[in-house]
Amino acid sequence: EVQLQASGGGLVQSGGSLRLSCALSGFRLDDYAIGWFREAPGKKREWLSCTSLKDGGPKYADSVEGRFTMFNDYADNSVNLQMNNLKPEDAAVYYCAAERTGYCTRVVPAYDYWGKGTLVTVSS
Repeated sequence: EVQLQASGGGLVQSGGSLRLSCALSGFRLDDYAIGWFREAPGKKREWLSCTSLKDGGPKYADSVEGRFTMFNDYADNSVNLQMNNLKPEDAAVYYCAAERTGYCTRVVPAYDYWGKGTLVTVSS
């Protein structure tokens, strides 16, 4: 059974850092494209980044480029999201998801498997 579980959220001050982890089970990390997303209250779910063996290195949304870094942990079969210089507008529930064709896309509904989210709160 394919499962994803995001963890690592919490409360951080503006300018601080957090590292989120997405634990994968039921498939290998390189089998699918893995994306990170967030959803703030009253807003649509937003694509943030994606990594895929078929597409090469991670890709990022403009809103997080230069502040967030996505990297793979093959030992743990997980994908991490290092978030630096956090801003109050980064506060949201963060999700990871997998796309079965193995190609990254910014289209949120294209992702086939979703994990439960982890809450990030940023105080100003």
